[in-house]
Amino acid sequence: MNQNAYHIETDICVIGAGHAGCEAALAAARIGFRTVIFTMNVDSIAMMPCNPHIGGSSKGHLVREIDALGGEMGRNIDKTFIQSKMLNQSKGPAVHSLRTQADKAAYSMSMREVLENQENLEIRQAEVTDILTEEISADEIKGKEGDFPQKRRVVGVQIHQGTIYSCRAVIICTGTYLNARCLVGESITETGPSGMQRSTFLKDSLDRLGIGLRRFKTGTPARMDGRSLDYSKMTIQKGDEKVIPFSYSTDPKDVQIEQVPCWLTYTNEETHEIIRENLDRSPIYAGIIEGTGPRYCPSIEDKVVKFSEKTRHQVFIEPEGRSTNEMYVDGMSSSMPDDVQQKMYRTVPGLENCRIVKNAYAIEYDCINANDLKLSLEMKSVDGLFCAGQFNGSSGYEEAAAQGLLAGINASMKLKGQEPLILKRSESYIGVLIDDLVSKDNREPYRMMTSRAEYRLLLRQDNADLRLRKYGYRVGLISQEQYDYVCWKKKEIQKEMERLRNIKVGAASSNQKILREIGTSELKTAVTLAELLCRPEITYEKLKDLDPNRPKLPDAVTEQVEINLKYEGYIQRQKKQVEEFNRLENRAIPENIDYDEVPSLRLEARQKLKELRPSSIGQASRMSGVTPADVAVLLIYLEKEKQKPDTGNTAKHNTDQSDDHRKISEGEKI
Repeated sequence: MNQNAYHIETDICVIGAGHAGCEAALAAARIGFRTVIFTMNVDSIAMMPCNPHIGGSSKGHLVREIDALGGEMGRNIDKTFIQSKMLNQSKGPAVHSLRTQADKAAYSMSMREVLENQENLEIRQAEVTDILTEEISADEIKGKEGDFPQKRRVVGVQIHQGTIYSCRAVIICTGTYLNARCLVGESITETGPSGMQRSTFLKDSLDRLGIGLRRFKTGTPARMDGRSLDYSKMTIQKGDEKVIPFSYSTDPKDVQIEQVPCWLTYTNEETHEIIRENLDRSPIYAGIIEGTGPRYCPSIEDKVVKFSEKTRHQVFIEPEGRSTNEMYVDGMSSSMPDDVQQKMYRTVPGLENCRIVKNAYAIEYDCINANDLKLSLEMKSVDGLFCAGQFNGSSGYEEAAAQGLLAGINASMKLKGQEPLILKRSESYIGVLIDDLVSKDNREPYRMMTSRAEYRLLLRQDNADLRLRKYGYRVGLISQEQYDYVCWKKKEIQKEMERLRNIKVGAASSNQKILREIGTSELKTAVTLAELLCRPEITYEKLKDLDPNRPKLPDAVTEQVEINLKYEGYIQRQKKQVEEFNRLENRAIPENIDYDEVPSLRLEARQKLKELRPSSIGQASRMSGVTPADVAVLLIYLEKEKQKPDTGNTAKHNTDQSDDHRKISEGEKI
């Protein structure tokens, strides 16, 4: 550390002010720690370089969970959206997902305003060039058996101007800026997204710390001048008549606003032929791009090549905001040269005379292998160094924000000397996201999908507050009033479900008339209101004429009552699966275990376990290269070790953890 440099003392430093960095910094500051967030440009705070929308299939679940824990994304999009839709409404509630189109500039400005007015938070426009660490003394490591990887700890960061910020934790949220370059055909510029300055020097610091980097790639479509498009050749896409907010703290009345339409059109064979004729000029197919791109968000070149049997692909024309004519061409991400882009876009109906404002481009950037992280998102090799967002190999604003929130929480918990907040796969999409990143071998940008969640019937977007408010309250991001409301809501849901189970409806002619008007079959024998509600065509609202004495309850309660009763059998079955899952998940593996001492482990499993160091048997069982037989061997070994005389430390740790879990279940702050 340069002793002559100007020094500033703080607690937590966040590198990057994208969606991950904003959530991380706000969480740390709100929990009470002095926090500095560094950005290459203050005008890029919470910028949306790709599609300016929040939510969508499974991503809407993440936003609701972020809000339930006390994060900011849901509140911010509720203030700045221009169109809102609930997706998958024809399907079951497990896959209903809210998606909103944002006013891009307003979203960024609104989030910046939140950061600027947050107590304990300082914004600094500067490039962080070095992460400063010190060696952990042998005395501190002494007594920790096995492979103890953390040999160094964070003590600060240094910016390009030379100033040193001393701190106890650092959160890296560099997104797609680290060593980035943008490609439009043969034109290559060494910049971050949307022409912003890239981060260059931090890579050398990470190299010195022995943190391996990999190269990923993503892309974005062109932006068009909306005045040059012919919307009469497209299909209008309107928002929902009744808008549902993302945030539990938003008054539903405040989001019933005039919405902006989007438009649907399609590519055709002429579009595809132009692309095929110029594939040799695409950086993706010419071998110029080194990074691996996202499987589930392919470029139009990839779509044409990999889905050659398709004669057309959907293209959504979506506004970038209320105060701009720029339109986003969703579905036609590309890295083709400008002349090819001009030709191919103009083959699409409605785009024949389009004027490109910004070219589509591909962007390559450096990120880490998230297998190098603990489930807390702390680097295994450097004490106090946390990572979040696309730097961890994920894609998407929502995935980034979710990780940023947890990284900010866990950096704060570390400074408090408390256990990190580890969300299980069985209780949140965020838990699935982080577990997949940390435990699995992800060789391409990771995208959240509902199919990744084994227990998605329990992890619906509508019950995120019931699942996660207690954790937000525990760490200090949810107020007493908010927590008390959720506790009241849970009791009212159970009370109303029991009431419906105990009220019977007979086959009286007046009842039969009501049932016919509803459009359901008449009764042959008396049934309970709960049983009637299980019929697909009957809703809680439609039962009101059969239930004149029902209590007046908010929609948030009656929605849960209806879902829980309609899907009760499936929900109970999934809860039993979760019990079995938790049996393995709660079987902790000591951090200092020496896998070389575990007999009968296969060599591949031994190598993987030593490399990833899972925190539980459940996490170990999901790792590639670890078989059920290896898990059985590990369980036997741990059981034998458990029978050995204890020095007292392990028992105390287990007791402390159990006490933490008791406090969480009882809603008590730690």
